Amino acid sequence: MTQIPPTSGLLLVDKPEGPTSAHVVARVKRILGAAKVGHLGTLDPFASGLLPLGINEGTKVAEIFLAAQKSYRGVIALGVETDTQDSTGKVIATRAVPALGEAELDRLRQAFTGNLMQTPPMFSALKKDGVRLYDLARKGETVERTPREIKIETLGLWQERAGEIGFELTCSKGTYIRTLAADMGTFLGPGAHLKSLRRLSCGLLNIEQAIRLDDIEAAQSRGEVPLLSLNRALAHVRAIPLDTRTLASLRLGRQEVLGAIGGPKADEKMVRLLTPEGNLAALARWEEIVRRWRLFRTFAAG
Repeated sequence: MTQIPPTSGLLLVDKPEGPTSAHVVARVKRILGAAKVGHLGTLDPFASGLLPLGINEGTKVAEIFLAAQKSYRGVIALGVETDTQDSTGKVIATRAVPALGEAELDRLRQAFTGNLMQTPPMFSALKKDGVRLYDLARKGETVERTPREIKIETLGLWQERAGEIGFELTCSKGTYIRTLAADMGTFLGPGAHLKSLRRLSCGLLNIEQAIRLDDIEAAQSRGEVPLLSLNRALAHVRAIPLDTRTLASLRLGRQEVLGAIGGPKADEKMVRLLTPEGNLAALARWEEIVRRWRLFRTFAAG
């Protein structure tokens, strides 16, 4: 079987429930024979949905998509609390679930939309004195965590079935959906945990563009792996074409030539720098303190 060498870009994977994000990365790297593969925002093993992967040069834009808004759909199970705040954990409390009506859902929606303070869960990859919190949690230890500000941009809620609430939301970077589910359960009274979760989008990338994990190997054998070019993935970022001389100066480290771009447009933080052929050469980021553009990432020619 002839293997077609992978190029660079993003591969949008529809991750099934079960495998870790690291498992998906390792499997895709093996199938494509790529030098570098990295995820652009992890998904818990029990969750499914959009897992964007950077392939080769695509790994350089991870920071952009890690910071992007995400959207999810899922189900919250009321009346049962777990130590992990999701369906994989040990049950630590059970309570009767009162009847829920539209009034309660409206109250819940109002309370959990907008800017919120959220305390990260113990079962998370955050570190305390160099140790992952989930390692401490597995030893039965609990440490103090500093609440963080998150933002829930949109929140739709509905009665899924008795004792369960369905939801669809858009949220900021750093939001723990299982913690949100647990906090909603506390707000309502009986407690809760996250029963299921599916990621629908990451920035402008969405699940409709994704390929099933199990279909990647067959697509590779046909030479049809649907890599999304970085230019297309970053199409929402303003493009600045560079002439050959400016590009050559930039590649020699002469960043003063970026002054020709002028100031940023309203709320603009980044621009794409293109070769005369229209390929992505680099990304420049506006540094507000020094009020100038600086190179953020550079990419191989073509």
